[in-house]
Amino acid sequence: MKNKIIKTNHGIVTAPFFMPDATRGLVKFLSTEEVAEAGIKALVVNTLHLYLEPGLAIIKKAKGIHKFMNWDGPILSDSGGYQVFSLIHKNPKMGKITDRGAIFRSPSDGSEHEITPEKAIQIQFDLGVDMMVCFDDCPPNEYSREDIAKAVERTIRWAKRCKIEYLRQLKKRKIPDAKRPLLFGVIQGGAELDLRERCTKELVKIGFDGYGFGARHVDKEGKFLDKVLKFTADLIPDDKIKFALGVGLPEDIVRCYQMGWDIFDCVIPTREGRHGKLFFHKKNSPLLRGVACRRGMTGCVKDFYETINIGNSRFASDFSPINSKSKIPELRDHTKAYLHHLFKINDPLGARIASLNNLEFYSELMDKIKNGLK
Repeated sequence: MKNKIIKTNHGIVTAPFFMPDATRGLVKFLSTEEVAEAGIKALVVNTLHLYLEPGLAIIKKAKGIHKFMNWDGPILSDSGGYQVFSLIHKNPKMGKITDRGAIFRSPSDGSEHEITPEKAIQIQFDLGVDMMVCFDDCPPNEYSREDIAKAVERTIRWAKRCKIEYLRQLKKRKIPDAKRPLLFGVIQGGAELDLRERCTKELVKIGFDGYGFGARHVDKEGKFLDKVLKFTADLIPDDKIKFALGVGLPEDIVRCYQMGWDIFDCVIPTREGRHGKLFFHKKNSPLLRGVACRRGMTGCVKDFYETINIGNSRFASDFSPINSKSKIPELRDHTKAYLHHLFKINDPLGARIASLNNLEFYSELMDKIKNGLK
């Protein structure tokens, strides 16, 4: 199976690719130039958070999110559906869900804001993104089957409304087919295979450019839901983009690609970097030798990378380069001892350098997968 080529208004990207989370219009501690230098081709921003701050008036005045944040590559906007999970399902005091939409209480000032499927699509058009996602009801996997089934039905109804509004906005804004943003539906169903199947089939009937795996990809114990992910990937037509939302760890990305998933996003590389955890490819790993996961295979190479905690005292006098093979000067020229010192004194330069290291690692991982894992 060939890797998919995805054409957007801000460039062509070849799957698989990884998108760091630029939730509020930035990858924390990094400029967009530094993100690009690390090899990243596309970013994810969040509809709800940008709607709240800085607000659509500012972004419209800036002529879109690309110009506002100075990024000329593709941008995908999450609809705010995950915040239905993180802000409402996890804490009912932060809002409520109705068939009309979701009422969110702002985490910053407590003000209430209603996001409907129609409004989520309108906001994403105002942002000017290249790829947008339908608003969905994202329940925790540990919910009862009955509650997950309700979320599936609501997700399907909301997806229909999103598609209608999407087509209306294209017509209203006079956007030709060649310039339209891509639209993704989101598949819910928890760990219930039949509910995942129902959701997928109904979303495919509506018709989208791609389909995302909704909700967490691990259970409440943190166990990877490999059976559910593989089952869901197989349900999605192969000519559509398969988006593994929130994945993840390097080994999870590799096995999800093996299952058929094309694109990935997660906070892990930058969040872990800000806490002093650095990712490195292992020398002579099976991945680097080309003995690794390919689509259609079963089983997966796991032991292809290692991590270090730069705050560990053993790095205080380690004067070896952070990464002697890096394309980024800071990683080649600075030592682990210096990076340890930066974290010790809590200087943000340390978080920036560690985040760059991890983004470059993820970028190289995607290139290895794309090139046959050689």
